[in-house]
Amino acid sequence: MVNRRSLRADLLAGLTGTIILVPQAVAYASIAGLPPAYGLYTAIVPVIVAALFGSSLHLVSGPTAALSIVIFATLSPLAEPGSAAYIQLALSLTFMTGLLMLAMGLARLGVLVNFISHSVVIGFTAGAAVLIATSQLKNFFGITAPASASFIETLRLFVQRLPDTNVHVLSVGIVTLLAAVGTRTWLPRAPHMIVAMAVGSLHALALTALFGPQTGIAMVSAIPRSLPPLSMPIPSGETLRQLAPIALALAMLSLTEAVAIARAIALKSGQRIDSSQEFIGQGLANVVGSFASSYVSSGSFTRSGVNHTAGAKTPLAPVFSALFLVLTLVALAPLVRYLPIASMAAILLVVAYSLVDVHHIRGILRTSRAEAAVLAATFLATLFLHLEFAIYVGVLLSLMVFLERTARPEIRDAVPAPGAHSYHFVPQTDEPDCCQLKMVFIDGPIYFGAVDHVQRRLRDIDAADPGHKHLLVLAPGINFIDSSGAELLGQEARRRRQLGGGLYFHRLHPSAVDVLARSGHLDAIGRENLHAIGSNVIDALYPRLDPQICRRCPARIFSQCQRTLPDGTPREPAGTP
Repeated sequence: MVNRRSLRADLLAGLTGTIILVPQAVAYASIAGLPPAYGLYTAIVPVIVAALFGSSLHLVSGPTAALSIVIFATLSPLAEPGSAAYIQLALSLTFMTGLLMLAMGLARLGVLVNFISHSVVIGFTAGAAVLIATSQLKNFFGITAPASASFIETLRLFVQRLPDTNVHVLSVGIVTLLAAVGTRTWLPRAPHMIVAMAVGSLHALALTALFGPQTGIAMVSAIPRSLPPLSMPIPSGETLRQLAPIALALAMLSLTEAVAIARAIALKSGQRIDSSQEFIGQGLANVVGSFASSYVSSGSFTRSGVNHTAGAKTPLAPVFSALFLVLTLVALAPLVRYLPIASMAAILLVVAYSLVDVHHIRGILRTSRAEAAVLAATFLATLFLHLEFAIYVGVLLSLMVFLERTARPEIRDAVPAPGAHSYHFVPQTDEPDCCQLKMVFIDGPIYFGAVDHVQRRLRDIDAADPGHKHLLVLAPGINFIDSSGAELLGQEARRRRQLGGGLYFHRLHPSAVDVLARSGHLDAIGRENLHAIGSNVIDALYPRLDPQICRRCPARIFSQCQRTLPDGTPREPAGTP
């Protein structure tokens, strides 16, 4: 709720965000191959639109490092970075990406983000960090080398030209880097990027004053003192064909970033996030932003975290941040021309380092080999493939891991819980099996992808002990059955009936029963063979067992076995021949 107190908190949070945003926006535009002004433009209109139409109270959108490196890598083969044609392609790409996001949001497809593993984002971001750092080495060392989107080619050219290092440029980069690291270490409350840029600029001016223009220290191009100019991003037919796969990859990456960040902040604030509404907010931000000279934007973890920590109460905080940035753009834009490119390279090296999430990478490597493989594959694909394909590789691998897990529901042996009046079951440990009735837990959905695995495991029961003609499925873990699963269960029921046994269920979910009924397979199983929670299922099934086999069975695992045979005959004492 907006009131005087929340407005004050949002104003302070917005001002704090602007201080962090200015150097980031300029740096990210450089990564994207765009003039610095476009980073600032992207931090104005899209930020306001995403804040007002998203569901998060604290998410702050704008340019991001990962999206910027994808834009450069995918567009640089199509046009010269920084040229008018390149800028037009970037704006058209933003428009198309926004439309895809908006369409997905309106179709309520926010749940799709749940199927993209966090390992994909971490692996891709780490790979992007390496690409960012590699691309800035030539600027940091003052080496002249052609721009290349290839990781190997960029590294090869750098090593080849390393003897041509400009010591003046290198000193500017080192001083800036040390200032950034030192400020962040010893003055964590100070804006380390701005401090580092100021120190690097002063060092460059001092070198130029001492040694003259021969230092070769290049400066960032000046930013025009103006509001974001209007643009026309509508792509032509040929451009649409070229950019479509890139737009899809950017939409997936942008939405995954935004929703993941919004959820992470929501865990701290206690807010509930609507993923589909975030899709709509991000889609509108990019569509509207593309008409205001903005390139593809998404949520920023750094700025969102600062926004929450600074005490923001409502989405007005990012709006105030964007308005403060407008004032900064009008008043301070000319100062950017005093910023050395080597200082910008040093700042980007710091950004690249911060993108590598060492904590989560270690956690993934320790806990899951499958997730570790997805992370490694996405990381390597980011380095050695086109970046849009790297995103597709990560997404496909994470889906394969998900499908592999759901396609192999766990099937565990079970026995009745101890106690004379206990009606539930526990996993089997050392207890013997009943000679006729096998009991198993099935934990997971029985759908078309899992049918083969479930069928093989059910047949393995027969192979292990042909006497197990009766099968009791303990089904609280079966949360879903589709038509293929229903057909499998109907076939299994008919097969066991032909063997002289039966298929029974305990605690099968009503939605699964409904699928069995609508598919026509409930008749094969028999509604009388479905046992609800609280019912004594063994009392119901025990009379169906063969008393002659029970007479010879040494297990006697049911309490009923101790008293009578299945036909009601009193049980002889254990050990009687």
